[in-house]
Amino acid sequence: MKPMKDEWQRLLCRFINADPVGSWDDFILSEWELRSCGWEDFHPHTETNFLMEGELHIESEGKTVILKPGDSARVNPGQLGKYWAPVYARMFTIYGPNPEGLESHSFRYFEI
Repeated sequence: MKPMKDEWQRLLCRFINADPVGSWDDFILSEWELRSCGWEDFHPHTETNFLMEGELHIESEGKTVILKPGDSARVNPGQLGKYWAPVYARMFTIYGPNPEGLESHSFRYFEI
């Protein structure tokens, strides 16, 4: 895995079967690690998160959930999702189809 951006050294990711660019009709699988950091973004597709290690907090649509290993949560399409790990989290995500090719936006990274 590598940092999502050069200046975001605590947020690591890799896209496993495809990059989330343009439109796609299938799903996109990715792996993420957060080390005392978080980010938020708005995306047009569904996003399902499966926590493998650590503790992950997710806030969307006015609700916050705290995932432990083995837990999962979904952020609905057309919503802002905020994700953070007070210490560490490793997760897999599944992005649902994005046939219209709308882009994610409103990215914000923060360290804890």
